[in-house]
Amino acid sequence: MKILMVCLGNICRSPLAHGVMEQLVKERGLDWQVDSAGTGNWHIGQGPDRRSTREALKHGIDISNQICRQFRIRDFDDFDLIVVMDRSNRTDVLNLARNEQDKAKVIMLLGDKEVPDPYHDDTQFAPVFNLVEQGCKDLLAKYIGS
Repeated sequence: MKILMVCLGNICRSPLAHGVMEQLVKERGLDWQVDSAGTGNWHIGQGPDRRSTREALKHGIDISNQICRQFRIRDFDDFDLIVVMDRSNRTDVLNLARNEQDKAKVIMLLGDKEVPDPYHDDTQFAPVFNLVEQGCKDLLAKYIGS
């Protein structure tokens, strides 16, 4: 399974989801690939936001080596599942879909709920981590049955 986590800038939520899912996959010995991207191009080539990096480290997850990139159309070919953080991300990704097969790969991490963007509020990184972690656990359970 190849999973792409997507948020707006690829510096807060999707790097956290990328790191959490990689850790969960590793713990279970699964041969899955996880990556992340943003719908916007503001942070291409940068690392994750220091607040996301710090929050991940509190949970034993190092995301400091991730590099921000923008979502691209060929991601529909390269990934089995494209997991977005909110409705706006979903709309942006679906607008790039070429066909129904592409659209079928796009889901929101929390189902019909959004992962809020913590960028403008330092106090939201811990709650966002918790939401992302639970969403990743639920997603993993859906696909491996445990």
